[in-house]
Amino acid sequence: MTDPVALVARSLADETRREFDRRVDEQAARVTDALRAGRLDSPGFGLGLELEAYAVDEAGRLARVPDAVFEGRCERELGRHNVEFNTDPTPFDGPGIAAQAAQLERRVRNAQTAAETAGLELVLDAMWTTPPPEGAETYLSAVRERAGATLAENMTPSPRYYAIDNHVLARTAGEIALSVPGVERAFPSLLFESLTSSVQPHVQLPDVESFPRYYNAALATLGPVLALATNSPLLPPELYDFGDGEADGPADPDALLEATAHELRIPVFEQSVNRAWEKVRVPRRIERATDAVDRLVADPTCAPFLREWVADGDRETVADRFWELDHKRGTYWRWLRTVVGGQPVGRGDRWSVRLEYRPLPTQPTVAETVGLQCLVAGLLRGLAEADHPLATLEYEAAAGSFYAAVEDGLEADLAWITADGDRTTDRDAIYDELFAFARRGLREQGVSDETIETYLGPLEARWTERTTPSRWKLERVRDRLDAGERFVDAVAGMQSEYVRRAGADEPITRWS
Repeated sequence: MTDPVALVARSLADETRREFDRRVDEQAARVTDALRAGRLDSPGFGLGLELEAYAVDEAGRLARVPDAVFEGRCERELGRHNVEFNTDPTPFDGPGIAAQAAQLERRVRNAQTAAETAGLELVLDAMWTTPPPEGAETYLSAVRERAGATLAENMTPSPRYYAIDNHVLARTAGEIALSVPGVERAFPSLLFESLTSSVQPHVQLPDVESFPRYYNAALATLGPVLALATNSPLLPPELYDFGDGEADGPADPDALLEATAHELRIPVFEQSVNRAWEKVRVPRRIERATDAVDRLVADPTCAPFLREWVADGDRETVADRFWELDHKRGTYWRWLRTVVGGQPVGRGDRWSVRLEYRPLPTQPTVAETVGLQCLVAGLLRGLAEADHPLATLEYEAAAGSFYAAVEDGLEADLAWITADGDRTTDRDAIYDELFAFARRGLREQGVSDETIETYLGPLEARWTERTTPSRWKLERVRDRLDAGERFVDAVAGMQSEYVRRAGADEPITRWS
């Protein structure tokens, strides 16, 4: 294997960027021609999923995942404590949903068993708050310099990750700032992004002509769907600015709990990259399918690699014809992303187009994770099938709704256009339509009422009972503070209870 530091230097060289951009332009032109010629239609709708998690030790502290856990069970992610699960794509129908759920359950269970052998537990959570023994700041800030490159000690030793990190650092004077309520810090690496974990539903669309309608409808749903899913309201306590030198935590923990975002994962990820380029954001609406390719090409190039650098054993997993374009897509960090040119679900060697719905945090259970997959896919299908006017919601309203959900969760000021064409901010009206059209879309795909209620029922209960994982976390910490606990102990106690309850596989609405 080529030395990773040497690859970092090659990646950041001017001649690499020029050749990479040339190949991206050529490959994008071929994809655009295929789009215009109608060659990306697929056999039907399809589903896929990505799910991230992290490991803790027997004391509940963040832990590095040993190599044995990954052997055919899961993939590596940014931090040494991270794991990622992927489902093989299936048709979007009742059996396909069952297959998605069975795959995910099996892969999580198998990895969990392997982790237990090493004395660890894998946690389905959107942000870790109990640090490893050396502490959160030490863990996230440990770096070494080698041949002019910065290598984060607790980053997965991947040339691609190292190159992205060094490219960002080169544009931010060697440190990256994080600013959220109660925190003003700078880190020597973007590894602090590994505080976060996400779930990403993928939806393959059968015809390119309808793609803009699905895409624009998806943009308009980001806020209301995220508000149901929020799960990262707190950072590790030691990262907060303590008042007057106290070791107990922030000077006013109640004010911090009131000010914090329900989904801190969003600003953490955005700030880990956007100090260098504004690459992590809500994308704008599109008018035609080719807009998605044009925007990818125009996006700033970050940490380019060339296909011939990849070992022969790895090439077989990558589509030769669009290698550099696919690589660039890996740094196109929009909260809604398009994959154009991939292998479709179904028979044949045709290409496909799919949507990656990226803003959602990891959920406490596998069932709730599959529930979000069903909600997103069903909602998009139902809105499009009904030619619902929500797809006309302007960008400013959609983005404002999304960031309101980041801040306030279920109390957010959301924007919506009803089936009758009326604009509304009435959350009861919004969620009535959201679940009605999600059910309609699932039924359109032949999904049984029993399956629909199995997966949508617990999510709809979050709205009717005003309960989300982030609300549960904040309420538990407040209860512990009211009982006289220190802030650091209140967060640790909450997190320990979360891990225990998530492992029991009950939905959040049943957590007392």
